Amino acid sequence: MVADVHRRTEGRPVLITSDAYPVYEAAIRQVYGEEVATTPTGRPVRRMVPERVPPPGLVYATVEKRRRRGRVVEILVHLIFGTMAALARALGLARAGRRVNVSFLERYHATDRHKNARKVRKTYTFSKDWRVHESMTYFTMYSYNFCWPVRTLERRDEDGRVRKRSPAMAAGLADHVWTMREGITMPAVQFA
Repeated sequence: MVADVHRRTEGRPVLITSDAYPVYEAAIRQVYGEEVATTPTGRPVRRMVPERVPPPGLVYATVEKRRRRGRVVEILVHLIFGTMAALARALGLARAGRRVNVSFLERYHATDRHKNARKVRKTYTFSKDWRVHESMTYFTMYSYNFCWPVRTLERRDEDGRVRKRSPAMAAGLADHVWTMREGITMPAVQFA
C-alpha cells in the first residue's frame, strides 16, 4: 500500500497519517527512505543493511486511541517523521481537515466491509483466489466512489435544489453520479 501511494504521488513527500500500528513506520521508512552512506561524523557506515532515513519533506503522524473498558478515553497524536512546523504547514494546505486523524481511513474500511461481503468479519464468503479478491476490491472501490451518491457530500445549486454528489465528484474526477453500467463499461487506463 505504501509503495502504491509512493508511485501515485510520484515520490513527492506527503503528509501521511495512520493509526499507531508499528508496521506502518517500517514500511514508510523502507519505501520513502533514503540510504545513509555516512555517519554524522562523516565516516562510512559499516552495516550489512544500510540504514534508511525519511526525506526532509516527509511528514508522518499517528493517532493512538487509548481505551478503558472498551471506550476511548484518550486520543494521542504522535509525530513520527518531520517537524511540527512541517505538520502545521501540511495541515494548513489540507482541504479535508485541520487535525491529524484517521477518520477517513476508518470510514473507507467500514464502507469497504459493508459493500464487499468478502471482507466482512467471520463470513463464509471469503475469497479463495487472490485475483478474484483483488478484482472485487477494485469493483467495490470504484463503484462506491463513482456510482454512489453520499448524503454528506450533497450541495445546493444556484436554484436551491439539492445536487447529489459522489466522492469522485467531490474530488473533481467526475461531473455526475455514474450509473453502474457506466462504471463497468467505462474504458480504464492502466499505467505500468
